[in-house]
Parts: sequence; C-alpha cells; structure tokens
Amino acid sequence: MASTSRSAEDTQRRLALAVVAVGLVSFLVLAWWRVPWSPAGNPPPPPVSASGVFTPEQIDRAEGYAAWARLWSWSALVVSLALGWWLALAARSRRLFARLRGGWWLRVLQAVVIVQAVLGLLLLPLDAAQHEHGRRNGLTDQAWSGFLRDEVVSWLIGVVVSALLAWLVVGCARRWRSWPLAVAAAAGGLVLLGSYGYPLVVEPLFNSFHSLPAGSLRTQVMQLADREGVRVDDVLVADASRRTTTLNAYVSGFGDTRRVVLYDNLVRDEPPGQVLAVVAHELGHAREDDVLTGSLLGVAGAVLGVGLLTLVLGRGGRRGWPAAGEPVVVPLLMALVATASLVAAPIENGISRRIETRADVISLRATHDPGAFVALQKELAVRSLADPTPPAWSQWWFGSHPTVLQRIGLAER
Repeated sequence: MASTSRSAEDTQRRLALAVVAVGLVSFLVLAWWRVPWSPAGNPPPPPVSASGVFTPEQIDRAEGYAAWARLWSWSALVVSLALGWWLALAARSRRLFARLRGGWWLRVLQAVVIVQAVLGLLLLPLDAAQHEHGRRNGLTDQAWSGFLRDEVVSWLIGVVVSALLAWLVVGCARRWRSWPLAVAAAAGGLVLLGSYGYPLVVEPLFNSFHSLPAGSLRTQVMQLADREGVRVDDVLVADASRRTTTLNAYVSGFGDTRRVVLYDNLVRDEPPGQVLAVVAHELGHAREDDVLTGSLLGVAGAVLGVGLLTLVLGRGGRRGWPAAGEPVVVPLLMALVATASLVAAPIENGISRRIETRADVISLRATHDPGAFVALQKELAVRSLADPTPPAWSQWWFGSHPTVLQRIGLAER
C-alpha cells in the first residue's frame, strides 16, 4: 500500500511539473508576443517635476490622503493574509473545519463561507475606515447604506469564486489521479469565461448603464472609433457618481461582450477634448485587444498556479497538511491563492503599466491634442488625490498605471 501511495504521489508530481512547464512557457511566449515592452520608446521620457504641475497645497493634500489610504489598504492586506494562514494552519481552526458535516461538496461550501465570513467581518472596520477617509476628503458621498450594500455584494462574489475554485480542486483530486491536468484545463477555461461574462454578470451589480446620448460628443466618439479602426456598437455611461467623485473610463469584455464605459461625471463635468482623450485611450485598449491579452495571460498564469499548487498540496500528508481531496484543505487552498496573488502582483502590474502606456500613446496620436491630455491627467489626479510621487517600491508592486508625472512627461515629449 505504501508503494502504491508513493507511486501515485510521484505521478502527480510529474504531472504538476509538466503543468508548471506548460503554464510558464505559455506565459513567457504570450508576454513576448502580446505585451508592448517599450511602448514609449527606449529610454522612455522622464517624468516631469511635481512642482511644475501642481501647487504646493495640491501636492500636500494628495500626499496626506495617499499616506493614510496606503495605511488602511496595507493593513487590510496584512490582516487578511495573517488571518488566512491562521485559519489554514492553526490546530483549533483545523479541528473546526474537520467537524463539518455533509457531502464533500457541502463541506467545501461551508468551509468557504466560514473563511470568507471571518475575513469579511474582521476587514469591515478597515474598509469602513477607508470609506470614511474618502468621504472626509471629498472622494465619495456614498451613504453608509450604499457602502454596506457594495460590501455584501463583493462578499457574495468572493464566496462564489472561492467555492468554484475549491469545488474544482477538491472534486478533481477526489476523482482522478491526474487531477492537476483537469484542474489546470478547467481553471484556464474559467478565466476566459469570467473575462467574457464579467460585463454581463458582475458590472450590473454595482452600476446601471445607458447609452451615451445622441449629440455632438457621441458623433465625435463614433468618428474617432472609425478613424482608429475599432468597431464600437455603443458607448455606455455608468452611474458611477453615486459611489465616487473621481473620474474614470474603462473597456471590458471581448468579442460580442466588449464595451467602452465612461463615468457619468466624466461626461457631465469635463470638456469634450478631455473626454475624447479618455475615449481614445480606451479605444486603444480595444484596438489592441488588451482585455483578451490579459485574459490569455490569466489563463497561462492560472495553469502555472495550478501546477505550483499541486506541488505544494501533493505531499501535504508528509508535511502534516490535509490532502487535496479533503474539504478541510479549503482554508489552506484559499491562503495559498491569496499569497500567490500578492507575489504575482509586481509581474501583473508591470505588464499593466506598459499596456496603459501604449494606450496613452495611441490616445495622443489619435487626438493630436496633448494639451487636452495633460489637462485631463491633472484633473484626474486632483479629483482622485493621486500621490504624484508614490514610494518607488509601492509603485513597482501595486501600481497598475504609470504615475501622473510619467504620463504628462510622455505627452510633453
């Protein structure tokens, strides 16, 4: 029996290494093929001076807000990771999860709900502090009822996503010796399905949308899309001002779920030249299929992550950890995924910054109006109280976009 068990472990280890190799090679090939590594030239233009763009009062206010915002967000990150690993490894919590009753799928769901409930309750004060910080600084006027409603919706989404992942891992591990292959394939498929369906399923939970009304702005937007060779069936406006005073726009989905979305306060408050600069940026994402690029990289990353996860869980019994096919493994699985997301953040955000820079270049070339682009970036930064000079390591790890000073430097060149 021991030799049979060891043989099964060796088989799973070889499969896990193969999955890691496929995921890593796929990610590297996709990154080489799809990511613009020098979108602004080599070397890129230097950032401008903060004092040449903002007043001392604006700089002090932005830095003061950002310092507290980082404190709340980093505190939430530390608390969630520490608590997640305690739930995964502490003897007391493991005894709790071992006492769950029902079929394996029901025990998995119970474990996910318990972990998410504990995390949600302990992180709620930090999220509330961040919300109050935004209210005091004029970044949101959302009522506490709306804040709590969004928190509940986000929590439910977290439960659904975590339960799907846990069911996938535990169910496949219970059924097949070659479960790493099955989980890798299914995880990649779920990433693509999630990216495709996100605009239809998740976005309406937080915002209502309507078409950009007929008029001069809509005509200019559609003409800009035609010049850039981007098929746009519609441009949507989200009622984001009920949640935030900051300005934004985004593109999501791919194929027939692709949509360009503008915040209602952007359309309402900003001059047409600045709105078109935002639209051109988002059309650049659409033209280059950046959402699809991110989805394909996500698939490769998911395959790589499943392989690494299998290597960690495959010999769990020898480390005193639960086996992958037992529902009690759920807290450990969730802790590993959360830690992997943090570790992968510099890679993910480094790629994102290059893609965002390319979209800025496309916007500048499409509109031929660097003045509007600079005015827009200043307005975005002032409205969101963005730190013009964030700590270098923080920008490297968590910054998904270039800094405002880098973006203005690009426009001025």
